Amino acid sequence: MKEYIVSARKYRPMSFDSVVGQSALTTTLKNAVKSGKLAHAYLFCGPRGVGKTTCARIFAKAINCESPTEEGEACNECESCQAFNEQRSYNIFELDAASNNSVENIKALMEQTRIPPQVGKYKVFIIDEVHMLSTAAFNAFLKTLEEPPAHVIFILATTEKHKILPTIISRCQIYDFERMTVPNIVGHLKMVAEKEGIAYEEEALSVIAEKADGGMRDALSIFDQAASFCQGNITYQKVIEDLNVLDTENYFNIVDLALQNKVPEVMVLLNNVIAKGFDGGHLVGGLAAHIRNVLMARDQQTLPLLEVSQRQLERYREQAQKCPIHFLYNALKLCNQCDINYRQSSNKRLLVELTLIQIAQLTQEEDTPAAGRSPKRLKSLFQKLISNVQPKAAAQGAAGRSMAKNRPTATAPQATAAANGTAATDGNTAAKAQTIKSPTIKLAHIGMTFSNMRKGPDSQQQQKQDDEPQEKGGNKHFDEEQLRIKWMEMCNRMPQQLTGLAMRMKNMVPVITEYPTIEIVVDNKILLDQLTTIRNKIRNTMARDLSNADIQLNLRLAEATEITKVLNKREMFDELRKKNPAIEKLRSILNLELT
Repeated sequence: MKEYIVSARKYRPMSFDSVVGQSALTTTLKNAVKSGKLAHAYLFCGPRGVGKTTCARIFAKAINCESPTEEGEACNECESCQAFNEQRSYNIFELDAASNNSVENIKALMEQTRIPPQVGKYKVFIIDEVHMLSTAAFNAFLKTLEEPPAHVIFILATTEKHKILPTIISRCQIYDFERMTVPNIVGHLKMVAEKEGIAYEEEALSVIAEKADGGMRDALSIFDQAASFCQGNITYQKVIEDLNVLDTENYFNIVDLALQNKVPEVMVLLNNVIAKGFDGGHLVGGLAAHIRNVLMARDQQTLPLLEVSQRQLERYREQAQKCPIHFLYNALKLCNQCDINYRQSSNKRLLVELTLIQIAQLTQEEDTPAAGRSPKRLKSLFQKLISNVQPKAAAQGAAGRSMAKNRPTATAPQATAAANGTAATDGNTAAKAQTIKSPTIKLAHIGMTFSNMRKGPDSQQQQKQDDEPQEKGGNKHFDEEQLRIKWMEMCNRMPQQLTGLAMRMKNMVPVITEYPTIEIVVDNKILLDQLTTIRNKIRNTMARDLSNADIQLNLRLAEATEITKVLNKREMFDELRKKNPAIEKLRSILNLELT
């Protein structure tokens, strides 16, 4: 029985022209071979399975070829090429840095660089996965990499360029390999299938290419797996069954059902998908990618962004014509939000169901949101309830206003008679007078107070000007103790911008000179000017808090004999214990300290 070789090895490119998807890089390398302008170190970077090591081997063979072609390819006929093809060349060395990453391994490699080649021009050292070298190994490698012998060329390959020391990168020519596109992978798989005599459907090869995620080696491995499962006839249905891939038909159906607001059908489809063993989060992620493709298919300029087969491209175009742009935007936003919350959700299926329900309701006529804005809707049931309640409320309000307009005003004698329970000359008028309440004036809404100032600028605009006099209302009696309590309360709730002034006002003691006139004695002229600017606010606040609209506020500058030193807490306590020695005795017994 003939030995089986996997497609990734069997169909590995042996020349620059057979490399797929890296035309710019291969052209540069061929030109370097033709001109003989070779660097001493190369760094090949890129994702897995895109041809880094393969290109390194082809380049190493072309460098040592005794008679390269005019295009810069190896001749495959000279002794050097034949030795390379038969894997017996002593001029090309490969080192796996993942398993040989110590300083000793690098030092052993450096020893080999001293020996010139016996056949050919150069010794080529290919170091794969070079980012796995330790920092000490990198440092041991630096000097030789910068100034190697004339017969030595280094080719470094890595999938993680960012892990390599900048001092290494600066000594190399850098070649960045690109991910394979879906058309490139499909074309290569067709060639392999034809050589192997395997029948195929193009859509099946597209699924394999998408599953490979830009890696040709991965695509060939998946191709071998599918060929074994399908027994020489690779079909779309068998491939998605073998690879456990969710059929794209489900995504097309979900979008079509959502456009028709068929929520039950979407829920049944979701249940069928989950019953087949697929994860709800996988469905949402695939749906987001599908909606993104539909969005790209709306514009001719974005069509190249779709890496799908021609038949799939036409289906995307057809569905894009049916989908409103706001539906696609909001559906993408909902899918993205579900993907973010999926891991943290304790009921993942419910989260997916809610997301699909919201998507299926995006095109409801009464709920259509503006493009690009999240849907905020009232359901039809609630809208009907509101529409029924609003006419009733409007009718009741109109009736109330009509009654208030036609209601006569009670006279003072009628109100007095109603209060004393006596019979009025007109019975109907007295009955109405009993139902009418006398108007009351709320001081909180008259003028500007510090409480109103704390409510913000909107409330300030609705108040009267500071200097307008208040209407006379309540005249509740108050004493100096109540006055000082309300004064402190006012100081405590003054706005933040007046915090410093409030602290100084707490040291002032308001007194009643001629009831209900309040007098404030101020120590200095600057403080007096500050208080004068807010005099009306202080007066209005005290009038409201003390429930006396007749209060008047006088501010005056203290005379020299009235100015006393403001004591701090320590000085106040010292004065107190001088007057009352029992306090000092209590302090010493309890061993108290004034903080």
